[in-house]
Amino acid sequence: MVFAIPGTGSRPGAAVHGQELRGRDDILGVVLAGGAGSRIGNADKGLLPLRGRPLVDHVLERLRPQCARILIVANRNIDDYACLAPVIRDEISGHAGPLAGLAAAFGFLQANLQALPQWILTAPVDCPDPPRDLATRLRARLTENGNAVCALANVAGKQEPLFAMYRVGSAPETWHASAQTALREHGSPMRWLAACDALPVDFDGAGDAFHNLNTPADFCDYERTHG
Repeated sequence: MVFAIPGTGSRPGAAVHGQELRGRDDILGVVLAGGAGSRIGNADKGLLPLRGRPLVDHVLERLRPQCARILIVANRNIDDYACLAPVIRDEISGHAGPLAGLAAAFGFLQANLQALPQWILTAPVDCPDPPRDLATRLRARLTENGNAVCALANVAGKQEPLFAMYRVGSAPETWHASAQTALREHGSPMRWLAACDALPVDFDGAGDAFHNLNTPADFCDYERTHG
Protein backbone atom coordinates (compact mmCIF):
# COMPACT_ATOMS: atom_id res chain seq x y z
CA MET A 1 0.00 0.00 0.00
CA VAL A 2 1.29 3.49 -0.91
CA PHE A 3 -0.16 6.80 0.23
CA ALA A 4 1.09 10.35 0.62
CA ILE A 5 1.54 12.07 3.93
CA PRO A 6 -0.68 15.19 4.21
CA GLY A 7 1.14 18.19 2.81
CA THR A 8 3.59 16.24 0.67
CA GLY A 9 1.72 16.54 -2.60
CA SER A 10 3.31 14.49 -5.37
CA ARG A 11 6.92 15.27 -4.53
CA PRO A 12 9.20 12.32 -5.48
CA GLY A 13 10.20 10.34 -2.44
CA ALA A 14 7.49 11.90 -0.32
CA ALA A 15 5.27 8.82 -0.26
CA VAL A 16 5.56 6.41 2.62
CA HIS A 17 4.60 2.75 2.51
CA GLY A 18 3.04 1.14 5.56
CA GLN A 19 1.99 2.95 8.71
CA GLU A 20 1.88 6.76 8.76
CA LEU A 21 4.51 8.77 10.60
CA ARG A 22 3.00 11.37 12.91
CA GLY A 23 3.89 13.70 15.71
CA ARG A 24 7.11 15.42 16.73
CA ASP A 25 8.74 12.62 18.65
CA ASP A 26 12.28 12.88 19.90
CA ILE A 27 14.17 10.34 17.74
CA LEU A 28 13.50 8.94 14.29
CA GLY A 29 15.47 5.78 13.58
CA VAL A 30 16.51 5.32 9.95
CA VAL A 31 17.62 1.92 8.67
CA LEU A 32 19.70 2.19 5.50
CA ALA A 33 18.73 -0.78 3.32
CA GLY A 34 19.66 0.31 -0.20
CA GLY A 35 22.82 -1.75 -0.70
CA ALA A 36 23.50 -3.76 -3.84
CA GLY A 37 24.44 -6.95 -1.97
CA SER A 38 27.31 -7.50 -4.40
CA ARG A 39 29.10 -9.93 -2.09
CA ILE A 40 26.02 -12.04 -1.58
CA GLY A 41 24.90 -12.59 -5.16
CA ASN A 42 23.23 -9.16 -5.50
CA ALA A 43 20.51 -10.27 -3.09
CA ASP A 44 18.55 -7.77 -1.05
CA LYS A 45 20.54 -8.34 2.11
CA GLY A 46 18.02 -6.94 4.54
CA LEU A 47 15.45 -9.55 3.55
CA LEU A 48 17.74 -12.57 3.76
CA PRO A 49 16.82 -14.98 6.56
CA LEU A 50 18.81 -14.92 9.77
CA ARG A 51 17.73 -17.23 12.59
CA GLY A 52 14.31 -17.57 11.00
CA ARG A 53 13.63 -13.87 10.43
CA PRO A 54 14.68 -11.28 7.84
CA LEU A 55 17.95 -9.60 8.75
CA VAL A 56 16.26 -6.20 8.87
CA ASP A 57 13.89 -7.46 11.56
CA HIS A 58 16.84 -7.99 13.91
CA VAL A 59 17.96 -4.39 13.36
CA LEU A 60 14.45 -3.08 13.95
CA GLU A 61 14.20 -5.09 17.17
CA ARG A 62 17.28 -3.30 18.51
CA LEU A 63 16.26 0.18 17.36
CA ARG A 64 12.60 0.22 18.37
CA PRO A 65 13.28 0.58 22.12
CA GLN A 66 15.62 3.47 21.31
CA CYS A 67 13.47 5.39 18.83
CA ALA A 68 9.90 6.63 18.94
CA ARG A 69 9.56 6.00 15.19
CA ILE A 70 11.37 3.97 12.56
CA LEU A 71 11.85 4.52 8.83
CA ILE A 72 13.46 2.15 6.34
CA VAL A 73 15.13 3.57 3.24
CA ALA A 74 15.27 0.98 0.44
CA ASN A 75 15.31 0.86 -3.34
CA ARG A 76 13.67 -2.51 -4.08
CA ASN A 77 11.21 -4.96 -2.54
CA ILE A 78 9.40 -2.02 -0.98
CA ASP A 79 6.23 -3.97 -0.15
CA ASP A 80 8.23 -6.62 1.72
CA TYR A 81 9.93 -4.01 3.88
CA ALA A 82 6.61 -2.22 4.41
CA CYS A 83 5.34 -5.28 6.27
CA LEU A 84 7.86 -4.44 8.99
CA ALA A 85 8.07 -0.62 9.12
CA PRO A 86 7.32 2.52 7.09
CA VAL A 87 9.46 2.71 3.95
CA ILE A 88 10.67 5.40 1.54
CA ARG A 89 12.78 4.98 -1.58
CA ASP A 90 16.28 6.23 -2.22
CA GLU A 91 16.27 9.52 -4.09
CA ILE A 92 18.40 7.97 -6.84
CA SER A 93 17.55 4.75 -8.65
CA GLY A 94 19.99 1.87 -8.60
CA HIS A 95 22.48 1.52 -5.75
CA ALA A 96 24.01 4.93 -5.12
CA GLY A 97 25.19 4.09 -1.61
CA PRO A 98 24.32 5.21 1.90
CA LEU A 99 24.44 8.91 1.08
CA ALA A 100 21.45 8.38 -1.23
CA GLY A 101 19.57 6.90 1.69
CA LEU A 102 20.53 9.75 4.00
CA ALA A 103 19.50 12.31 1.39
CA ALA A 104 16.15 10.54 1.02
CA ALA A 105 15.56 10.58 4.77
CA PHE A 106 16.25 14.29 5.09
CA GLY A 107 14.24 14.97 1.95
CA PHE A 108 11.31 13.15 3.51
CA LEU A 109 11.52 15.31 6.62
CA GLN A 110 11.78 18.46 4.50
CA ALA A 111 8.49 17.49 2.85
CA ASN A 112 6.85 16.49 6.14
CA LEU A 113 7.59 19.22 8.65
CA GLN A 114 4.57 18.21 10.73
CA ALA A 115 6.45 15.01 11.61
CA LEU A 116 9.79 16.66 12.35
CA PRO A 117 11.88 14.87 15.03
CA GLN A 118 14.65 16.48 17.04
CA TRP A 119 17.12 13.75 16.16
CA ILE A 120 17.76 11.16 13.46
CA LEU A 121 19.56 7.95 14.40
CA THR A 122 20.94 5.88 11.51
CA ALA A 123 22.04 2.26 11.28
CA PRO A 124 22.86 -0.02 8.32
CA VAL A 125 20.60 -2.96 7.56
CA ASP A 126 23.44 -5.51 7.58
CA CYS A 127 24.34 -5.17 11.27
CA PRO A 128 21.88 -7.28 13.30
CA ASP A 129 23.01 -6.21 16.79
CA PRO A 130 23.45 -2.43 17.11
CA PRO A 131 24.25 -1.41 20.70
CA ARG A 132 21.21 -1.10 22.91
CA ASP A 133 22.51 2.26 24.14
CA LEU A 134 23.49 3.62 20.72
CA ALA A 135 20.95 6.45 20.77
CA THR A 136 21.53 7.31 24.43
CA ARG A 137 25.28 7.70 24.09
CA LEU A 138 25.26 9.56 20.79
CA ARG A 139 22.60 11.98 21.99
CA ALA A 140 24.42 12.55 25.27
CA ARG A 141 27.52 13.59 23.34
CA LEU A 142 25.53 16.04 21.26
CA THR A 143 23.67 17.40 24.27
CA GLU A 144 26.99 18.09 25.99
CA ASN A 145 28.17 19.96 22.89
CA GLY A 146 25.36 22.29 21.96
CA ASN A 147 27.01 23.55 18.76
CA ALA A 148 27.66 20.06 17.35
CA VAL A 149 25.27 18.82 14.69
CA CYS A 150 26.15 15.13 14.50
CA ALA A 151 27.95 12.32 16.30
CA LEU A 152 29.10 8.91 15.18
CA ALA A 153 30.30 5.68 16.75
CA ASN A 154 34.02 5.06 17.14
CA VAL A 155 35.11 1.45 17.70
CA ALA A 156 38.72 0.58 18.49
CA GLY A 157 39.92 3.68 16.68
CA LYS A 158 37.72 3.08 13.62
CA GLN A 159 34.85 5.43 12.94
CA GLU A 160 31.52 3.96 11.86
CA PRO A 161 29.74 6.67 9.83
CA LEU A 162 26.52 4.73 9.30
CA PHE A 163 25.97 4.52 13.07
CA ALA A 164 25.32 8.20 13.61
CA MET A 165 22.96 10.71 15.13
CA TYR A 166 21.99 14.04 13.54
CA ARG A 167 20.55 17.12 15.19
CA VAL A 168 17.70 17.95 12.82
CA GLY A 169 16.76 21.37 14.18
CA SER A 170 13.97 23.25 12.42
CA ALA A 171 15.54 23.24 8.96
CA PRO A 172 15.99 19.72 7.56
CA GLU A 173 16.44 21.26 4.11
CA THR A 174 19.98 22.21 5.16
CA TRP A 175 20.82 18.56 5.83
CA HIS A 176 19.04 17.51 2.65
CA ALA A 177 21.02 19.93 0.49
CA SER A 178 24.28 18.98 2.18
CA ALA A 179 23.73 15.25 1.62
CA GLN A 180 22.71 15.86 -2.01
CA THR A 181 25.87 17.88 -2.62
CA ALA A 182 28.07 15.15 -1.13
CA LEU A 183 26.25 12.58 -3.25
CA ARG A 184 26.79 14.57 -6.46
CA GLU A 185 30.47 14.92 -5.60
CA HIS A 186 30.74 11.14 -5.05
CA GLY A 187 31.64 11.75 -1.45
CA SER A 188 31.62 9.04 1.16
CA PRO A 189 29.56 9.26 4.36
CA MET A 190 32.80 9.47 6.32
CA ARG A 191 34.11 12.43 4.35
CA TRP A 192 30.73 14.10 4.61
CA LEU A 193 30.57 13.66 8.38
CA ALA A 194 34.15 14.85 8.74
CA ALA A 195 33.17 18.03 6.87
CA CYS A 196 30.27 18.40 9.32
CA ASP A 197 32.69 18.12 12.26
CA ALA A 198 30.94 15.02 13.57
CA LEU A 199 31.90 14.09 17.11
CA PRO A 200 33.23 10.55 17.70
CA VAL A 201 31.74 8.55 20.55
CA ASP A 202 33.79 5.61 21.81
CA PHE A 203 32.09 2.22 21.87
CA ASP A 204 35.19 0.22 22.71
CA GLY A 205 34.28 -3.17 24.09
CA ALA A 206 31.16 -3.32 21.91
CA GLY A 207 32.93 -4.35 18.72
CA ASP A 208 30.65 -7.32 18.07
CA ALA A 209 27.67 -4.99 18.06
CA PHE A 210 29.03 -3.34 14.93
CA HIS A 211 29.78 -6.53 13.03
CA ASN A 212 28.40 -6.44 9.48
CA LEU A 213 27.12 -9.48 7.60
CA ASN A 214 28.46 -9.12 4.08
CA THR A 215 28.89 -12.64 2.69
CA PRO A 216 27.12 -16.02 2.92
CA ALA A 217 29.91 -17.12 5.26
CA ASP A 218 29.13 -14.19 7.57
CA PHE A 219 25.51 -15.31 7.80
CA CYS A 220 26.57 -18.89 8.53
CA ASP A 221 29.04 -17.77 11.19
CA TYR A 222 26.39 -15.65 12.88
CA GLU A 223 23.94 -18.53 12.90
CA ARG A 224 26.57 -20.78 14.45
CA THR A 225 27.74 -18.36 17.13
CA HIS A 226 24.21 -17.19 18.03
CA GLY A 227 22.57 -20.57 17.72
